[in-house]
Amino acid sequence: MLILGIETSCDETAAAVVRDGQEILSNVVVSQIDIFAEYGGVIPEVAARSHLEVVLPVIDKALADAGVGWAEIDAIAVTHAPGLLGSLLIGTLTARTLAILHDKPLYAVHHLKSHVYANWLCHDGSQNSVSDCHTPQFPLLALVVSGGHTQILYMPGHNSFQIVGTTHDDAVGECFDKVAKILGLPYPGGPAIAKAAGGEFPGDPRKYRLPHPKVAGLDFSFSGLKTAVLRAVQKEVGVPISYPSHKLAELLTPQQVADFAASFQKTAVEILCEKVSAALCEYPDVQSVVVAGGVSANKALREALPEAYFPAPSLSGDNGAMVAAACYYEIMSGVKPTNPYTLNIYPRVAIS
Repeated sequence: MLILGIETSCDETAAAVVRDGQEILSNVVVSQIDIFAEYGGVIPEVAARSHLEVVLPVIDKALADAGVGWAEIDAIAVTHAPGLLGSLLIGTLTARTLAILHDKPLYAVHHLKSHVYANWLCHDGSQNSVSDCHTPQFPLLALVVSGGHTQILYMPGHNSFQIVGTTHDDAVGECFDKVAKILGLPYPGGPAIAKAAGGEFPGDPRKYRLPHPKVAGLDFSFSGLKTAVLRAVQKEVGVPISYPSHKLAELLTPQQVADFAASFQKTAVEILCEKVSAALCEYPDVQSVVVAGGVSANKALREALPEAYFPAPSLSGDNGAMVAAACYYEIMSGVKPTNPYTLNIYPRVAIS
């Protein structure tokens, strides 16, 4: 089964063709990071306009790279929730129109579900056969970590999700972005902090002791950690808490930036691992742990959870292949296609 996956939930315009939920035939991603690095974050209206400019060429290239035409595509999958309203609108309107024009079944896919199913994709379809790919076993726990979400999901089987832990405030990726801004590092914050922590002036991850939020159960909180970094920086450079946070980086040496980056990264990873360990105690039947979302590309997190499944770094961020993979397992679970004339978008909706 060949599925065309389309992803436009935030600031990547992506399309891919995937066979049977695992084999990537093509995966095209046009990122807007260069645009938003200048602003330090995503501007929704600019993101939507950028999607509008490139979505059709991206889809055409995905089909060309896969060496297939519309006659060979069995279904179209598109992200319809959650995400930026304008960005979701561009992707879904495109997918709806193509489904009608080419008479293809259309499937609306939840963004977080797609990230989880990136772990079922063959990491290098051009070199490894699908039979070489080791897939997670059920029941499993999924740690979803991205700029907008931090959750632990329990999955007894395919296309079955129970939220057992979630953040009370900031997502971990959002926290990375905000700490990076305090330290004068570029957007996106995750890669910038990882680079600063291990760059020309390697950071000492034990230089600054940062708190682990006390949150009951399997839930998270990262707002306090961000504030703790801010207060630690202010104390280190000897300024009052009223000092503008956007000017703090000017007072830091490269070594101090590296030390703060390393200390923050270590603390954030420890918090995530502590909750995973607690979840494994609560769900002793779990056979696998998968990590999903943009923060899953973080090397320190990968090293801290050596037994977990991680997507290939190139599949950690938003892409169309993960949408197609999630759609395949929806179909295998008996999910019916949606009506392209009535498909709606949901900028904020929980996975179910």
